[in-house]
Amino acid sequence: MKITIAQLNFQVGNFELNVSKIIDAAQQAVNENADLVVFSELSICGYPARDFLTYEQFVEECNNALDRIAAANLNVGILVGAPVVNIAEKGKKLFNAAVFIHEGKVKQVFHKALLPTYDVFDEYRYFEPNSTFELLHFKGKKIAVTICEDIWNVGNKNPLYKSSPLDKLILLQPDFVVNLSASPFSYTQQHERLQVLKANVARYQIPFVYVNQIGAQTELIFDGGSMVLQKDGNCLVQLPVFEEKIETVNVFEEVKTSTEQQIKEPIELIHTALVLGIRDYFKKLGFKKAILGLSGGIDSALVLQLAVEALGNENVFCLLLPSQFSSQHSIDDALQLCSNLQVKHETISIQPIFEKLQAQTEPFFKDLPFNVTEENMQARARGILLMAFSNKFGYILLNTTNKSEAAVGYGTLYGDMCGGISVLGDVYKTQVYELAKWINRNGEIIPENIITKAPSAELRPNQKDSDSLPEYDLLDKILFAYIEECKDAAEIMAQGFDESTVKRTLRMVNMNEWKRFQAAPILRVSPKAFGMGRRMPIEGNYKPLS
Repeated sequence: MKITIAQLNFQVGNFELNVSKIIDAAQQAVNENADLVVFSELSICGYPARDFLTYEQFVEECNNALDRIAAANLNVGILVGAPVVNIAEKGKKLFNAAVFIHEGKVKQVFHKALLPTYDVFDEYRYFEPNSTFELLHFKGKKIAVTICEDIWNVGNKNPLYKSSPLDKLILLQPDFVVNLSASPFSYTQQHERLQVLKANVARYQIPFVYVNQIGAQTELIFDGGSMVLQKDGNCLVQLPVFEEKIETVNVFEEVKTSTEQQIKEPIELIHTALVLGIRDYFKKLGFKKAILGLSGGIDSALVLQLAVEALGNENVFCLLLPSQFSSQHSIDDALQLCSNLQVKHETISIQPIFEKLQAQTEPFFKDLPFNVTEENMQARARGILLMAFSNKFGYILLNTTNKSEAAVGYGTLYGDMCGGISVLGDVYKTQVYELAKWINRNGEIIPENIITKAPSAELRPNQKDSDSLPEYDLLDKILFAYIEECKDAAEIMAQGFDESTVKRTLRMVNMNEWKRFQAAPILRVSPKAFGMGRRMPIEGNYKPLS
């Protein structure tokens, strides 16, 4: 059986775009004499549609889109993801479904059984789980149709569900399995996805057709990586990651050697994901131009380079906003980077603004010493200027805070935490350095001095980040253990970390939840990002520090 895999970039709620892509891909499948074309999960409406799914008009638009695809009456079977209404008297109003269209009609509908509610997922909020299992009979083949999470209970170290849908479907003796997915990217996902698919093949001994979407939907990034595995676990075809791709394969074709692509290094994957995340955020919002504050530090330098890759240097504008505490070498480094990337920029000193603020507050602050208050006043002066340019010229402000800073609250709310999208909010400081070095692998783009100098906010004389924080090599290891691995203080200290450093770090993380709650959406590249994937109470009094 010839199957066309349609790995495409859909947009939530853009029914004209989504339907057009689906019909075009189906026509390509017809041209290539395919029997069946398969799309990703909820491709009709885009994934994740979240609370749009609670609006009847939105669901009606999904139904209309299905009707338009059926009306095209293309000579190929179509499996497309869509929300469908649950007609039962009890249960949630919708199913997350795979809809089979052929000969101008919706012929069969398959419901998702396993509805994830962990990390960034909240599907049981909207959908009723499937409780009946049947196969798709088409062109003399029996096909087990599954949707994303339905296959993730197999090959998982910690199965979350009591049973797997395929345990029931396999009793009906299918010839192969199709899985429509919308599985978000993280830098561990490529390996985990392949292991899960191979574990399923090993267990059920039949071929698997896996179709995943690509593209970014605000903070979530999807990498595709669609593939066909034969019953012996051999990879017949794997589509490239982070690219739209349509490919037709014969599911039962025999190959002697695997065509499986090599799994890329995490830093390369993170880099590609961030570029895609920026590009899609702007494209899907209808914006073209970005602005950022360029300090001469490594974080803003990396964000600038990524933005230029994503949007083109003609669409990125930089403001240099030095104060009396800014070093000349930082200004020079920023100017050199602008020259390397041929980016338009302007310089506005915030010293007069800061001095005016000091004069205005002096009668009230009197003889109180210079402290974080004055540091934040500088950061907020910069935020005002950046947002003014954003408003006046229609730029989106790119936030440059990294994950290490966001974790411990080392940033100024309404100052350097301003922005429409946080590019590095899921990238630890040590990974920022790795990314900068990877970008420079074939020649200097980011000036070497930016990479090698000690990081500093430059908000007071001779300031360094290490004055306020543990060294980043140490800090990031503790943060990773606490955030990604969910270890408590005792477990982290058992790994050999100093007690006072661990408790201080965890205290900073917990105390700054209120800041993160107000921060820009963060492009997710790790298995545990701030935002939807890590939901903590702001005023919680639990202290996992003993």
